[in-house]
Amino acid sequence: MRTIKRSGEHEIEVRKSRFICSLLRVTSEDEAREFIQLQRKTHHDARHHCSAFVLGDSGEIQKSSDDGEPAGTAGVPMLEVLRRNEITNAVAVVTRYFGGVLLGAGGLVRAYGGAVSEALEHVGTLERRPVRVLRVEADYVLAGRLDNDLRSAGYQVADTSYDAAVRFHVHVPVSDVEAFHAWLAETTGGSAQATEGELIHAEL
Repeated sequence: MRTIKRSGEHEIEVRKSRFICSLLRVTSEDEAREFIQLQRKTHHDARHHCSAFVLGDSGEIQKSSDDGEPAGTAGVPMLEVLRRNEITNAVAVVTRYFGGVLLGAGGLVRAYGGAVSEALEHVGTLERRPVRVLRVEADYVLAGRLDNDLRSAGYQVADTSYDAAVRFHVHVPVSDVEAFHAWLAETTGGSAQATEGELIHAEL
């Protein structure tokens, strides 16, 4: 799955109607609905505020709303764009300022879907993959070089804590965990070990 790189807004114009797509990263239905209400207030003079959101590590929660547009011409095509791009933990709201020209069902589907599609390109996306959190402990003498080696090898150091020893929290894709243990043993001559922690979904 993927998610949006950042929140953002992008506008397109279709036959004098303005379609403003606002995107936000969210982790709950409440957050998604709050954002939809916020867009209603921000653009209180607009005709429609259609929405779609996808939540969960595998995109298991999916909702959409046509907000007064003909059924299936707004929310569903918006949701379809999110699904096709494998986006999760994001909400899209497309605000429409009516320009006086009727677009017809096909025109609406293309306009709402297109607004979300272009907005996704505008904000960018990130891959979300299951990773194992590995805790690597090293003494202070080794820590500086190990930090550099981890990053040079392309491993994601999510956190570092300094106590009696230095602890690195490294996010390693599940398929690479065995290779990481072997790499660590070789790089440190066996002087640093990794303890396997929880499985999470991280952005890479």
